[in-house]
Amino acid sequence: MARPKSDDKRNAILAAATQVVAEQGVGAPTATIAKVAAVAEGTLFTYFATKDELLNRLYLELKLELSGAMLSAGGKSSDARDRLRLGWQQYVRWGVTYPEKRKTLAQLGVSDRITEQTKAAGMRSFTEINAMLQESVASGALRDVPPMFAGAIMGSLAETTMDFMARDPAHADDYATSGFEAFWNAIASK
Repeated sequence: MARPKSDDKRNAILAAATQVVAEQGVGAPTATIAKVAAVAEGTLFTYFATKDELLNRLYLELKLELSGAMLSAGGKSSDARDRLRLGWQQYVRWGVTYPEKRKTLAQLGVSDRITEQTKAAGMRSFTEINAMLQESVASGALRDVPPMFAGAIMGSLAETTMDFMARDPAHADDYATSGFEAFWNAIASK
């Protein structure tokens, strides 16, 4: 009888994959991931049948973590600007706090190893954020742009903001504020 799978081993493999992909890219060997996770390579394949399955699962886990961070601010304000600002702050803080996760997510996001189904599932984790954007458009607070476009603008500006926050931690709050203002000015109704 096969032993039950361990959440600790699964999580160790995902953490190792995050580290290795951040350092070496999606082409990194599974043997390296297994070594960093302190498991046999065969054990890695007990948890993830293929490397692509591992990478797709990692992508989803990181997307879920990021969306959870953005929503954790508890932005229940009726003011669209306040809710978006809180989500923005959590987003850029997550990226600066977890640079390996940020780098890995960026690499996985452009990898052809991530399936369209996985990308769609990753976007579903942002359903609440997209709904907030759509409500803000309907109320007139935001320009009538597709939520995916607004999200892309947010992502691009957030990346720049996180780079500056990481380079100059003494002024991180100033960069976070300035980055949000740039985002807001790009999407807000005039």
